[in-house]
Amino acid sequence: MKEQKVWRGESDLRPQKLSDYIGHKNVVKTLRLFIDAVKNRGASTEHLLLYGPPGIGKTTLAYIIARELGGEIKITSGAAITKTGDLAAILTNLNKNDVFFIDEIHRLPKPVEELLYPVMEDFSLDLIIGKGPAARTVRLPIASITLVGATTKLALLSAPLRDRFGLILRIDYYSHDEIVDIVKRSSQILKLPITDNAASEIAKRSRRIPRVANRILKRARDMFEVDKHKIIDDLMLKQLFALLEIDERGLMSVDRKYLLLLIKKFQNAPVGLDTIALSLSEDKRTIEEFIEPYLMQIGFIKKTARGRVVTGQAFEHLGLKLSLSSPAMRQEKLV
Repeated sequence: MKEQKVWRGESDLRPQKLSDYIGHKNVVKTLRLFIDAVKNRGASTEHLLLYGPPGIGKTTLAYIIARELGGEIKITSGAAITKTGDLAAILTNLNKNDVFFIDEIHRLPKPVEELLYPVMEDFSLDLIIGKGPAARTVRLPIASITLVGATTKLALLSAPLRDRFGLILRIDYYSHDEIVDIVKRSSQILKLPITDNAASEIAKRSRRIPRVANRILKRARDMFEVDKHKIIDDLMLKQLFALLEIDERGLMSVDRKYLLLLIKKFQNAPVGLDTIALSLSEDKRTIEEFIEPYLMQIGFIKKTARGRVVTGQAFEHLGLKLSLSSPAMRQEKLV
């Protein structure tokens, strides 16, 4: 079999130590305190829950925690563990100071979740052997591991599971300057020469998410290599952004399509989610979880009791004139 070449720079974009982690200074300080305490005790006694939007570094932090504690990391997702036996097989193969990372932990089935309770409290696993009157409970000891849960929907996590985490951290969006630093760091790892202004232009379009910024940088690398550029600068990025259809606020074609639908087709009258989904031929979850959060974050839309409306900022960005007689403006005057 012919051996395939693997690009080694991809996984290296993740920082390996807390000292290399950019942004979230309070989170880093808290984790440093937690890790140092575990090292002083010699074993883990608490578990961590990380929550926040996707793509902002929860998985990266789990890798860092495992490396700092000197253990291995085992990664799974809440939807992947469907039976208690799956969880038992994973837990019994973990060693002291290992990190068990469960992504989207709110999706754990109830029986699997309940099996975690004694693991988190006493580092023991309660298994039921046999059925009917002959059934008996066997308690197996588990190594002193650190359970790290991650979720984008904290409210969907049951209270009994949430309360068993000793440390709950909110991982929020990054600032523009932090994203610029991340882009510069990634470009150094990928050995890509880039100007300061070009790094800033990528950061503007990143939606304040490192994963998006690195994704744009990788596409810039493609253009850099294929077209044989000497440096990633504004001129090269102008061609790239036109190709990717990303504007200076990070809006993609589907975002602009969403805004123009509300403005032109519905005259910016409040529109419900079902109507928008049908008009865009998009799934409702895609609109709620991918399109709308960023548009609301930058103040381009707002949700009213009657539906979604576009704000004046979005009109200005799109180069359109906001009519003072529009239904949305009339409603605003009434309020």
